Amino acid sequence: MKEQKFELIITEKPSASLKIATALADKTVTKKSEKGVPYYEIEHQGKKIVVACAVGHLFSLAEKTKTQQYPNFDIEWKASYLVNKSSDFTKKYADTLAKLAKQADQFTVACDYDLEGSVIGANVVHYLCKKKDARRMKFSTLTKQELVESYEHAMPHLDTEQIEAGETRHFMDWYFGINLSRALTNSIKNATQRYKLMSTGRVQGPTLHLIVKRELEIQAFKPSPFWQVQLAAKHEQKEILASHNNNDFQKKEPAEQALKNTQHKDAIVQEITKTEFPQMPPAPFDLTTLQTEAYRCFKLQPSKTLEVAQALYLAGVISYPRTSSQQLPPSLGYKKIIEGLSKQSAYKELAQKLLTKTKLSPNNGKKSDAAHPAIYATGEIPENLTAEQHKVYDLIARRILATFADPAIRETQEILLDVNKEIFIAKGTITKEKGWHDFYKYVPYKEEELPALKKGQLLKSPRIDLLEKETQPPKRYTPSSIIKKMETLNLGTKATRSNIVDTLFDRNYIKDTALEATSLGIKTIDTLSKYSPEIIDTKLTRYFEKEMDLIQEKKTNKEQVLEAARNELIKIFKRFNENELKIGQALSEANAETQKESTTIGKCPKCQKDLRIMYSKMNKQYFISCEDYKNCKTTFSLPKFALPKPANKFCQSCNFPEVKMIRKGKRPYDYCINPNCKKKEEYFNTKQP
Repeated sequence: MKEQKFELIITEKPSASLKIATALADKTVTKKSEKGVPYYEIEHQGKKIVVACAVGHLFSLAEKTKTQQYPNFDIEWKASYLVNKSSDFTKKYADTLAKLAKQADQFTVACDYDLEGSVIGANVVHYLCKKKDARRMKFSTLTKQELVESYEHAMPHLDTEQIEAGETRHFMDWYFGINLSRALTNSIKNATQRYKLMSTGRVQGPTLHLIVKRELEIQAFKPSPFWQVQLAAKHEQKEILASHNNNDFQKKEPAEQALKNTQHKDAIVQEITKTEFPQMPPAPFDLTTLQTEAYRCFKLQPSKTLEVAQALYLAGVISYPRTSSQQLPPSLGYKKIIEGLSKQSAYKELAQKLLTKTKLSPNNGKKSDAAHPAIYATGEIPENLTAEQHKVYDLIARRILATFADPAIRETQEILLDVNKEIFIAKGTITKEKGWHDFYKYVPYKEEELPALKKGQLLKSPRIDLLEKETQPPKRYTPSSIIKKMETLNLGTKATRSNIVDTLFDRNYIKDTALEATSLGIKTIDTLSKYSPEIIDTKLTRYFEKEMDLIQEKKTNKEQVLEAARNELIKIFKRFNENELKIGQALSEANAETQKESTTIGKCPKCQKDLRIMYSKMNKQYFISCEDYKNCKTTFSLPKFALPKPANKFCQSCNFPEVKMIRKGKRPYDYCINPNCKKKEEYFNTKQP
């Protein structure tokens, strides 16, 4: 008996398969599996459909012939499990899709509607299903209504321009990332006969350059003194603080004269100015603003925020997070979204307030995205959220409600005080009508209320102080602010920027929450600036970003862009090879310096040489040892199952160095290395947080 043919719907992830199958099924969903890979059989309007999944990218770019030479542009798509051992798990997914494809007579791609999703779907269609084309579903949420509409109105063909742009990005990143990293690694080997894996890339290099440039500005900064004259007084138990209208005196003498003029003198209220202004509601989140706000509110790393948002999307409770849009189109059905949120106790009262409005209109932002709207809560009730998922969901839900709310009315007040003809200014801002502030508990604005004063009023004997201060160096980037900077400069994409920052950490180019460039990061940029500046040039990266955008607009094509990239790299490597030994020597020295910097915790109590964090391959454990281990046998053991890092501080009890012990999924803690420390009992008898 001939097997019944069916339509095969291809999804990007397993959880999306179940959502789509459940949404489209007329009746029951039959779960089946092949080698442990789940897929689902359903009937939709009398037609048999099988919904099966990839697990992200099932294909990766790889060299046709393995070589250590560079530049090499002879690459092709290969099954991921053939390229990387860590991708072995993808084989069973590829095999399952290939087997199902043989029984299918129609194909529909339902991967995420973005560059990555389009490439994933196209590769499955081309290499596993052995087809040139397929239908394409486009959706921004995994809600039943949108999935059904997306299926019924699926595009008849694959999204060619988006696939081509996505493939171009993959090829471009391979060209730059693998070839440049190989060049740096080989330069060290050829200069010193040592092997040290180095890494850079089309976006990674320019991003590190930004961080290093800021670090060098901080190091070169020389503080300048300035003086401030400040007034403090009380009226009806409320304090008023005011600054001299010269604000920052560049010389001490005029500041001292102002202080002398005001000693033991009364202040007279010369003028009071009040200005009311409407403060518009916040725009809905795009991915960058969500990452920025989650970092501000919860100190969540941008990559973690994206991971959490992706999980919320797959659970169906928010829309697709990888979007550049800050706009919610009317087609979403504003009332339906808010009605959904009104069924959740945390938002019931706020949502019901909005539903009494005659017109619902969001305060849309400027940024748009042709593929997806801004991030919004779908109204589906979330279940079993983790603590981090709850925080991010609450942020998104309240943001959406706030964007439909009325403006807040704020009032700025400025009071001029005359103290013997020296003028002082006090400023404050308060909220007169809360408006959207009631809807968004994460409002960053402070209330700075001034005392109720009248023109001509006398303030008896205010305290006048002369403060000596220094100008401050520029602040280091945070994981949040560097992503905003990358977006401004068009470096990378909304989906990849946080991963670039993580890679810089992993490669030991940067450290700490306030992103500080390590010696390796600084020396790498310094070396490349001298001998191969194009590698770290933001202009070159921006140029190719724009070219890839033009592919989607049909104004150029994949081969033209890649040909330009190949030509550019050939020019870069010609100059690089002329200076390879100098580059390798400098990078080798930088690696050694950074390695010492990142493992030194203090001085040896016996010989006063450096104590270093070491790792025993035999025991598979970290320990502390004197760097002069051939002559000094000082060692200290460390707790297992944690990664030690220099804490850069000493135990308050015994003054021995401490190390920061980092454990996966738990808070790090500081550990004194002295086995005889009086506080040692706390480490072993107290459960670490």
